[in-house]
Amino acid sequence: MRLAKVMSILFLSLCLPAGQAGFVVINTFAQEIKQPNVSGQFYPSSPIELLAVVDSFLAKANPEPINGEIFALIAPHAGYDYSGLVAAHGYKLIKDKPYKTVIVIGLSHQFDFSGISVYPQGRFRTPLGDIEIDRVFTQKLLDQDPEIFFEPRAFSHEHSVEVQLPFLQRVLNDFKIVPVVMGQTNFLSCKKFAVILKKAIGSRRDVLIVDSVDMYHGYDYVEAEKIDKETASYILNLDADGLYYGMQLGTLQLCGRGGNSVVTTLILAKDLGHNTVKMLKYTNSAKVTSNLGKGVWTVGYGSFVIDQEGAMMDLNINQKKRLLEIARASIKEYLDTGKRLKVEENDPVLNKSLGAFVTLHKHKELRGCIGNMVGTQELYLTIRDMAIESAFSDPRFPSLSKDELKDIEIEVSVLSPLERVDSADSIQMGVHGVLVKKGFRSGVFLPQVATETGWSKEEFLNHLCAGKAGLSPDAWKDKATELYTFKAFVFSEKDIKS
Repeated sequence: MRLAKVMSILFLSLCLPAGQAGFVVINTFAQEIKQPNVSGQFYPSSPIELLAVVDSFLAKANPEPINGEIFALIAPHAGYDYSGLVAAHGYKLIKDKPYKTVIVIGLSHQFDFSGISVYPQGRFRTPLGDIEIDRVFTQKLLDQDPEIFFEPRAFSHEHSVEVQLPFLQRVLNDFKIVPVVMGQTNFLSCKKFAVILKKAIGSRRDVLIVDSVDMYHGYDYVEAEKIDKETASYILNLDADGLYYGMQLGTLQLCGRGGNSVVTTLILAKDLGHNTVKMLKYTNSAKVTSNLGKGVWTVGYGSFVIDQEGAMMDLNINQKKRLLEIARASIKEYLDTGKRLKVEENDPVLNKSLGAFVTLHKHKELRGCIGNMVGTQELYLTIRDMAIESAFSDPRFPSLSKDELKDIEIEVSVLSPLERVDSADSIQMGVHGVLVKKGFRSGVFLPQVATETGWSKEEFLNHLCAGKAGLSPDAWKDKATELYTFKAFVFSEKDIKS
């Protein structure tokens, strides 16, 4: 589409005060297939043309790689000729990631209502096909609070959720969506919705948030650049309070004052321990059209990503102490009663789902080491269970006795998510742990193995393949062998005491 043909789309994307464009309700129930509202306007209606447009944006996008596991994207929702390339920067980073549920949160441009509307079931259609709604997840949101319900009119003419879907269809496989449109809400509403989302997500790591929002709306290009820079600073600092009240005062803008979806996402991210935000790309309609004159309507577009790398690698002294305390108390409880320690933990970082190993040393000699590469439950529970496994189930050693416990030093390794690498060239000795996998055989070395043994990279990989995975020593050179790297945040009782 040429820019001249889609100028109306820019104005359609304006975040006017809700309720200024009323319409007649066609039905009051969720349609089994929700037909698109803006196909042929905001993006091409032809599947072939839409594929070409989206793929061209993804090909042109060049975001810096993200080492952590992405929890949320903030993406613009104007016509693709205006904001498509900006949006593509975030979507390119999640290509082929194993997300199973994507919560797409937009805002209501066309219908004035108070609260939060969640589409409960059925499918959303785009020219690229249908996307199933995650009915199990939506039921965890609906009726949890009087402000969260299904209001069909919020979706009848809305584009904010819809324009994100073709991008998702091109970068993800086998996923379902949770469509959400936010109406008029206050800060308390955002906090309550964040709590409900947190409970619904639980310990899952296959849930992605897509926050659909534009930035500045006004008639001054210079003002757009200034206000959007200031607004971005609050997002980058995860300052939900400051963002909300800045929008109320008009000093900050997300779709005018309609960016409470981002307020909700920032609260949720912080509660879950995701404390790293990056801005990937910014532009505005004045730049896109090369019309920088004063008095020209201008809309800002930003792409942000929230990930968990920083949260995982920034355990403070109290969090380290707590995990080590849980590990030791778990072993003692099992020695005394044969049962697992009953423990609860409110710290959001310790409630993240992360892989971890617990290593036991006795008089500086290994006495047990077992872990879980992928976080299947909260970190503090993984530490509890792996401490017990290391003490009593490592096949290389007899079960730990009560008399030995006083001589045991406990070490914890908290792991970053696994990253597939194409070759051994990407492995940094002493920095990366490595998992090797071929067929049904696999083996893993923690990063500290390289440091402790002094092996070369080839020796490290040979021992990993032969000694841990039961493969031939040079199996790592085979293209059929999968190599994964990860980082480990390692600390021990000795470190804490010193």
